[in-house]
This record gives sequence, structure tokens and C-alpha cells, in this order.
Amino acid sequence: MSSSSFAGSDRTLALGLHQDGRRLTPQRRIVLQLFESVGSGKHLSAEDVHHHLLQANSKVSLATIYRTLRLLVSLGLLHELELSEGGHRFELASHDQPDHHHLVCIGCGRTEEFESDSVLEAGRNAAENIGFKLIESTLNVRALCPSCQKQDMNISS
Repeated sequence: MSSSSFAGSDRTLALGLHQDGRRLTPQRRIVLQLFESVGSGKHLSAEDVHHHLLQANSKVSLATIYRTLRLLVSLGLLHELELSEGGHRFELASHDQPDHHHLVCIGCGRTEEFESDSVLEAGRNAAENIGFKLIESTLNVRALCPSCQKQDMNISS
């Protein structure tokens, strides 16, 4: 990711924070830069972010990371994926691919994205039939990844 990309996100973040009377802290900047460096389509938990930052010798508390993730979601810079098991994953917001869906492994939490015109069309039809205007369409499919399927088969054998 180029430094001009970081600068653009920093301006967006700084503007959003300024409107709320908040500052662009080094911790907020480094969390956003982590998501930009891993790219869109990567889903990280708060614990994943904490681990990555510790690996990079950045000392940011887990509590600060949780607050920063919520703030970045509220500013539209990150999307939050709420897992039915109670966990949360975050990904860089992408205007190139707003309508995408997720396969989520209920065993290990692995998350993969997919696109489906038929899912988008079903959402659009459902919204129109009730008089709603579709803003975005996302579907979360709970499943078992191949690794967890193998473990499940070994346990049940």
C-alpha cells in the first residue's frame, strides 16, 4: 500500500474525528494502517489486531483496540462482521465491493468472502416488495471449513 493511500485515509480519519471533537492519535492511525496493509477481504478480530501490533512492537492495549475498532466502524472506514457465536471480525471498508457475503467456519472462525448476483437480486426483490430501498446486501453463511470437517470426522470416528 502506498504512502499516498495512508495519507488519504489519515485525512478521512482526521476529518471524521475533528467533526466529533476528537484527535487523530498514533494508536488510531496504526490500527487503520494495519487494515490497509493487510488489504480488503481480510477479517481480523480485536485479538488478531492486538497480536499483529505486538509483533510489530507497537504497544497498544486491547481496550484501546476495541474502542478504536468501534470508532473506525462508526466513521465508515471498517465494516464489522458479527459472528453468531458472539465474536466480531473487522475488515477494511471497500467501495469497490460493497455487496459481498461471508462463509464463516463455526469451528475456527475462518472467514472467506464470496459474491453472488442471485443473493443480491433476492435482497433487492425483498426490499422492493416491502417498499424498502436496498442500501447493501450481505449474507453470512455458517459452515465448517475443510480443516474443521476433518477434525469433526476424527472426533466422531
